[in-house]
Amino acid sequence: MKWWQKTIAYELYPKSFLDTKGQGTGTIRGIIEKLDYLSSLGIGAVWLTPVCRSPMVDNGYDIADYTDIDPSYGTMEDMDELFAKAKEKGIRIVIDLVFNHSSDQNPWFLASKQDRTNPYSDWYIWRDAKEDGSAPTNWRGIFGGSAWTWCEERGQYYLHTFAAQQPDLNWANPDVRRALYKAANFWVERGAGGFRVDAITYIRKPDVFADGTPDGEDGMVSVHDMTANTPGILDYLHEFKREVCDGHDIFTVAEANGVSADELKYWVGKDGAFDMLFEFSHINLEFKGVETWCRPDPWTLKDLKRALVNSQEATKDNGWYPVFFENHDKPRCIDHFFPHTEYPDRAAKLMGMLLYTLRGTPFLYQGQELGYRNVKWPSIDLYNDISSYGQYDFARREGLSEEKALECVHVFSRDSARTPMQWDDSPYAGFTSGTPWLPVHDDYQTQNAAAEDADPDSVLNWYRRLAEIRRNTEVLTEGDFQELMAESETVFAYQRTSGNGKAVILTNFSSEPVKYDVSLREGMQVRLTNVPGHEEGILQPLEAVLYADE
Repeated sequence: MKWWQKTIAYELYPKSFLDTKGQGTGTIRGIIEKLDYLSSLGIGAVWLTPVCRSPMVDNGYDIADYTDIDPSYGTMEDMDELFAKAKEKGIRIVIDLVFNHSSDQNPWFLASKQDRTNPYSDWYIWRDAKEDGSAPTNWRGIFGGSAWTWCEERGQYYLHTFAAQQPDLNWANPDVRRALYKAANFWVERGAGGFRVDAITYIRKPDVFADGTPDGEDGMVSVHDMTANTPGILDYLHEFKREVCDGHDIFTVAEANGVSADELKYWVGKDGAFDMLFEFSHINLEFKGVETWCRPDPWTLKDLKRALVNSQEATKDNGWYPVFFENHDKPRCIDHFFPHTEYPDRAAKLMGMLLYTLRGTPFLYQGQELGYRNVKWPSIDLYNDISSYGQYDFARREGLSEEKALECVHVFSRDSARTPMQWDDSPYAGFTSGTPWLPVHDDYQTQNAAAEDADPDSVLNWYRRLAEIRRNTEVLTEGDFQELMAESETVFAYQRTSGNGKAVILTNFSSEPVKYDVSLREGMQVRLTNVPGHEEGILQPLEAVLYADE
């Protein structure tokens, strides 16, 4: 097995991690200061969301310079020091590549927009207006509104899958691809341990741009449905693999919303373009189609189990799975999977048990190890997330009241994952000596790293124990996966088996005690449970228990 298959990865949101300047936003030096904290969690790879130069319209996912550090985070010298000091602690730094689009302040776009004949004129997706002057198609952007914006200089519209300030790059132009590969190799040469590749399913555009069947009252159709995973995309991705990854001891993990479990074999594994792929079937259970916050679909534990098991099965012989339940684009997993629970710490520990015992590389998200919850701010004006505003406006157009539209934001806003890290109970939770860019969560005086470090029963110390058990229990990194109790509507159970051992994991998602067949764990001992005094044959509400024979 390769190093990245056995390690634990940590997604770190630099803007909210630790501010060492008093400016209200995190810095690279703040990450350096907390490397011992990350090491205490058993982390072997840290994925940084973008720290490149950016106007920060979408918190760094609008890149103006792919090979420079944004001054708000620090300098390239700070970044080099982070690479070096992390390496000393056995931690690799993983860079976030935002290659579907750039910032509209990127020099490439500033040149492209000037006219239709300059050397960069074909680096983005430009189209003429319809005869009536309207946008080329009726596509709706991911953040709401038209996916097209008019440019006076060129007299054309440009496409942006996300915000208007994030124009889509034209991957059909080989010069664009060469420039992006050069940027990626810049980071490899500097010491990057791998790449997370953002929004990669959108890079290949259809040959013909046409209107789609409207899916909302606005008369538009989601750009995702019209452009995601267009045939031919894998040709680009294999070229990326050849030009950037081959011959280097790094890993790649793609963000590939919309790739189904049965398609994984084309994306990962021996013949795939990536080592791992974030697919969202288990995270987007509420959205059978377009992610529309005001129209969530009902789901059951069986739906969640099916999604997770399908992904485990799809990668068992070819490929590898990145296990995750939180990231910077999704709400906190406690509220997502247990919205009305009386046992939030149990819920946090249950999700940690799944994260560290399913087959694959666990990706822990910043604050998840402290049991963070969603924010519920009383006004949309308090939110920062651009998609929250887009979804709120869409809900209002769909006829929801201000109160109901705001409730949707409470459930799904990306800001819940982006509040400042809570280090202690001092003002602003020890994150900054200035005014934080986003409000600190109300629970910071009790839900913080210092308090949880001192509490042996905390969520933080649960994750540390899980990391140690995983590191010392070979079956949890190398074992096969087999689902147990598949028909249960309340329990997700499975076993891991290898030549050197066996483990059984039982998790009760219900708020009531549930019986299980004790023969499932025959010959094994309890290694860890989130409910003191585990009773054989009974799972208490939200109990998670790990049996192993090693």
